[in-house]
Amino acid sequence: MPDPVTAILLIPLAAAAILAILPDYRIGAALNIAACLLALLCALTLPWHRPAGGDYLLVDDLNIVFVLLNCFIGCTTSAFSASYIGHELQTGRLQPVHLRFYHAMFQVMLFGMNLALLANNIGLMWVAVELATLTTVMMVGLYRTAEALEAAWKYFILGSVGIALALFGTILVYLAARPSIGEGMDAMIWANLLAHAPQLDPSLLNIAFIFLLLGYGTKVGLAPMHAWLPDAHAEGPTPISAVLSGLLLNVALYALLRFKMLMAANPLAIAPGPLMAGLGLLSAIFAAFMLYRRRDIKRMFAYSSIEHMGIIVFAFGMAGPLGNFAGLLQMTMHSLTKSAIFFSVGHIAQVKGTQRMEDMGGLTDSHPVLGWGLVAGVAAIAGMPPFGVFTSEFLVVSSTFARQPILAVVLVAGLLLAFGALLLRLTDVGFGPVKGPAGPVRASYIPMLAHFALVLMAGIWLPPALVVWFQHVAVLLG
Repeated sequence: MPDPVTAILLIPLAAAAILAILPDYRIGAALNIAACLLALLCALTLPWHRPAGGDYLLVDDLNIVFVLLNCFIGCTTSAFSASYIGHELQTGRLQPVHLRFYHAMFQVMLFGMNLALLANNIGLMWVAVELATLTTVMMVGLYRTAEALEAAWKYFILGSVGIALALFGTILVYLAARPSIGEGMDAMIWANLLAHAPQLDPSLLNIAFIFLLLGYGTKVGLAPMHAWLPDAHAEGPTPISAVLSGLLLNVALYALLRFKMLMAANPLAIAPGPLMAGLGLLSAIFAAFMLYRRRDIKRMFAYSSIEHMGIIVFAFGMAGPLGNFAGLLQMTMHSLTKSAIFFSVGHIAQVKGTQRMEDMGGLTDSHPVLGWGLVAGVAAIAGMPPFGVFTSEFLVVSSTFARQPILAVVLVAGLLLAFGALLLRLTDVGFGPVKGPAGPVRASYIPMLAHFALVLMAGIWLPPALVVWFQHVAVLLG
């Protein structure tokens, strides 16, 4: 049987090389979808066919969760982008040469994210995160407008600061491991680091984690290092917004969780949980207030992503079996829900010709599928039952109440603030008088409906095998 890990990495690379020179858009879009689907099929075999670990690649229960989510959302986003980018070509916003670049970079981005998730070497993981960041930077500026280029530069500059801090933290981890493991690549292999974690220099680990939290926290979109995220969402193509919220933020979170496990395994190092919980709670409260000031629909959901990544980091910071389980479930539900919301928002912005919410009212009347899809997405992301986000947020709040009631009250206040802001905007956009063009739209509804179906199912019934799997990963996370 072919090695699925090798296939997951080589398929997007081969597809990127072909897509870069393929002139026809329709063939390129079809190949983009086919490559993502093939990578997803290979990822689905990982739970049963795990290759032997090496110095550079690793497969375990933790990264299988992220790889499966990455490949699934990458596949559905490629299907959504086929119709979305086709519309941009017809309206003249993009040219064929831009589409070749877009499809090639889409595959390179997926390669970088998968490599970061599968890396057994902390240096290789850093390189892969940087590769994924650079590709998304270039795709954010795809429209070549002044606003898009400004957003791309802001993303590049802030992302570079973050990745530089993460690199410094990675070097400090290597220096902490060198006395116990020795010099060379052995001191950068994740499996070796975890096995020797109790012997690592705790003072160096403490300093390293501060830099890693700030560095990778910038990529996660945590406040106050979040400034790049709203601009990148607002000015880039909507498929990239879906990938940013649904995938790239998770990749940076994964890197942070790896180092959190390392810190937890060293009895003399500082506890990483309070730092993560504090920064996560700050991000959630800050973003909840900022939601009230948004007028651009994509920018509003960018702040919603900041809020939810704050909740996720807070859950992992609180830790414990229930906290980690809730964090994993919240991460999964947020990725599926937010990407589906952007699938709906992308087509809405195209048919209305604007991203300003005051100019796109009455969507449930003018475009029922997209309008009701947006209503369902807002209800889901706001944490209303019976969607899966309600289940995960309930677990986060209940686990926090059991241990830190005051923090739970603050968290609930933030959730209610965000809930009110989202409903305030949804009322006019979904149910107000019809505004803007009301003509037909060529949309791909299947990706959006598939995501909402999974989120709805998770709110009603979680498969026992998935619960056992997440419980096991929650224990691994400490």
